[in-house]
Amino acid sequence: MSRVWEIPVHDSTRVRDARIAAREACGQAGLAAARTAAAELVATELATNLLKHAGGGRMVVNLVMAPAGGEDTSVQLFSLDNGPGIPDVGAALRDGWSTAAGSLGAGLGSCQRSANAFHLYSLPGRGTVAAARIDPEPGRRGTPAAPVPAGGITIALTQAEHSGDAWSWVRSGSLQTLLLADGLGHGPKAAHASTAAVEELRRTAHLPPADILRRLHTALRPTRGAAVTVAQVDTDRAELSFAGVGNVGARVRTGDSWTSLVSHPGIVGAYFPAHVPVRRVPWRRDSLLVVHSDGLPSRWRPPEDPRLLADDPSLVAAAILRDAGSPARPARDDISVAVLAPDRRTSAHDSRL
Repeated sequence: MSRVWEIPVHDSTRVRDARIAAREACGQAGLAAARTAAAELVATELATNLLKHAGGGRMVVNLVMAPAGGEDTSVQLFSLDNGPGIPDVGAALRDGWSTAAGSLGAGLGSCQRSANAFHLYSLPGRGTVAAARIDPEPGRRGTPAAPVPAGGITIALTQAEHSGDAWSWVRSGSLQTLLLADGLGHGPKAAHASTAAVEELRRTAHLPPADILRRLHTALRPTRGAAVTVAQVDTDRAELSFAGVGNVGARVRTGDSWTSLVSHPGIVGAYFPAHVPVRRVPWRRDSLLVVHSDGLPSRWRPPEDPRLLADDPSLVAAAILRDAGSPARPARDDISVAVLAPDRRTSAHDSRL
């Protein structure tokens, strides 16, 4: 899952590049022709909108675990811009609405119909972020996709094919575990380390965070190693447990305040500490966890807009990545941002909080 595609969209030739990236991602995910066509349509519409309405922006395509779990893979497409924004997001999603002369105004509506999950966040004067997920199977027409409690975005240094960062999440009974790994260095060898961490998480998600990290240390010994953070929510106890080794950042929101969670020095797979501290904090209905690799600028500001905070975690992660950087501050490393939110699939979880 470390293969990434990032396409700057500043002229019409890059619309084709975005469509090709979507097709390549679907090929790697093993998606059938119909789902590949859906991904290509969404990529084309989002890239075209960047040119028509935002004066340009960028597309990012990632491979993510399908909501059904197992070995299935979905394709996640992001559109990020700092354009004029959309004054009425609800209207923009309805067919026939457009601010561009000669447009049929069906682009965002077709994205919503084609994708299994489609989320849009926009502020006038600040720009727009869109996230679309294409699953192996089409969703039921007219039925919204079930919310997923975790989401993230990954880009590679200098738009390389492989990112040394990777993130994933796994559900095991009442436990929801989020992992973010930053393989040492860049390129395929760093990607090999972070991918090994993701694969090991699938076998260890029933364990507490410190034990997961110890198992990861053994699994990553044949690699160059990685900085890894593991965050685990126990929905029965309404508690978040956090542990990390290496330079990976995290902040948790409780109420109206954000608290930093500190990882322990070391390298998983190479220099593992004798003791791994575990931080435990309450996990409430309004909580939110953001973890990120050290490629994200250290002075990034957490979002405060309640509309964004309550939206899909993948959209929150993409907005954080967009707002933390600028053309004047090009990325100096691979970057991953992952977000864990309360599981709102059932009222049973809400009733405990």
